[in-house]
Amino acid sequence: MNKKIVQGLGFAVLYLCLAATLFFLGTIIYFILVKGIKIINWGFLTEVPRRAMTEGGIAPAIIGTFYLTLGSIIFSLPLGLACAIYLCEYSPTGYIVNIIRLSINNLAGVPSVVFGLFGLAVFVKYFGFGVSILSGSLTLGILILPGIISAANEALLAVPQSLREASFALGATRWQTIKKVVLPSAMSGILTGVILGIGRAAGETAPILFTAATFYTRGFPKSPMSEVMALPYHIYALMTEGTHPDKQTAIAYGCSLILLLLVLSVSGLAIYLRQKQRGHAYGH
Repeated sequence: MNKKIVQGLGFAVLYLCLAATLFFLGTIIYFILVKGIKIINWGFLTEVPRRAMTEGGIAPAIIGTFYLTLGSIIFSLPLGLACAIYLCEYSPTGYIVNIIRLSINNLAGVPSVVFGLFGLAVFVKYFGFGVSILSGSLTLGILILPGIISAANEALLAVPQSLREASFALGATRWQTIKKVVLPSAMSGILTGVILGIGRAAGETAPILFTAATFYTRGFPKSPMSEVMALPYHIYALMTEGTHPDKQTAIAYGCSLILLLLVLSVSGLAIYLRQKQRGHAYGH
């Protein structure tokens, strides 16, 4: 068969897969937008729930989701980056390191409900943090940690070895080389892992179901030890435990749209920072 025909068929399959992906993504966004835009207004974003969550707004759930996501990134990013640096720059190659890498990859596939049970047993019960922002943030941080380690690991491995050798030739130490040469070059890839981690942490329900979320509260969290409302759990509660489904279903779609916009906004900011960092890395 002619090579051009084979190449054309290959590109056609790729374009078809891309079109199918964009179609389903667009359908989901359109469905949530149409269902949720009707209820969104300034009061919906800034007020607390009223009348058994059939009126008012979702401000506590928005704030709670933001705190949980921010807390998980604060916990997991330094730890994941340090682990990736050790695996790529300091650890000796061998059987043990390969087992560690395999374990990290396997941990990324563990169901989120298992992390929730772990957080309940360790952070809520053993350490005595209770159902709180701290327990939920630590649980979500462990949940997204394997993804951040893997992304940072791949980004560090993609930095050419010649850059390290040039830095060593100029008299730099290993840590100076990592800090001044390797990390700036790998930062765009590291931020990619952070973006994926933010999206997963903001949308998870099972981990916070056991460790942080409450069904209803009229106030805002006052400390890291406070329990919070969160958008993913709020949507679940409205659709499964609500006593006024006609009103609460509409609120659930509004929450879904806000959650989608929140994730896209934070991800967009991270993408902007990644592109800016990439431009600095290439001298643009």
